[in-house]
Amino acid sequence: MNEEKMKKGPEENAGRFSPKAAILDMDGLMLDTEGPTVECWLEICREFGLPVSRDTVIRAIGINEPATRALFLGEYGRNFPFDEIYREVIGLMKRRMDREGIRHRPGLSAFLDCLAERGIPFAVATSTGRETALWKLEKAGLRGRFPLMVCGDEVKNGKPAPDIFLAAAARLGVNPADCAGFEDSGPGLLGLAAAGIRSVFIRDIPEPSPEALAGVWRRCGDLAEAREIFISPS
Repeated sequence: MNEEKMKKGPEENAGRFSPKAAILDMDGLMLDTEGPTVECWLEICREFGLPVSRDTVIRAIGINEPATRALFLGEYGRNFPFDEIYREVIGLMKRRMDREGIRHRPGLSAFLDCLAERGIPFAVATSTGRETALWKLEKAGLRGRFPLMVCGDEVKNGKPAPDIFLAAAARLGVNPADCAGFEDSGPGLLGLAAAGIRSVFIRDIPEPSPEALAGVWRRCGDLAEAREIFISPS
């Protein structure tokens, strides 16, 4: 097995664990949307003549709109036209995804089928607002597969706070400690740790900080590989 795959975290000797439920991020974990969204940010900022760096945009991955606003205003000053830029980015993203569709991340269908076959309940916990999240799932042909969702505009504090994950566990009716959470971003991993949920990291674009990675329970190459967590509990 590839050394980078199915790495065990600090709890590898804590006994066998069989998750009773799964909590899934959306962008970058299930949907291949992070890269296209980064490019939309950079294109709109260039059109506005704003020297925004790719690094700043990548740092916004995994956080909600208010946190993204705070990031950009802190980086580029209070006069940065965030609301106007944000509207233009969302508009460009939707036009492109309407035209090109939204691809699934590797292994998604196999992973969801595994959960269904084993009767494992699951929920989405995404920093994206509900309206946009539902639109993305519709474009990806997945809207009917996620009856339980908690979105970024439905909790007081976004990732890396634990609120969204605790809300997802509550809607599932499962103790957070009995869940496994699946994430591709540092803020998401930190939020899972704060919620007391074992985290599974599947990388998309950014490599999270050492702090975020320190609490990772498992690291998998893709979602197809992550099925082993439910087939052969550790």
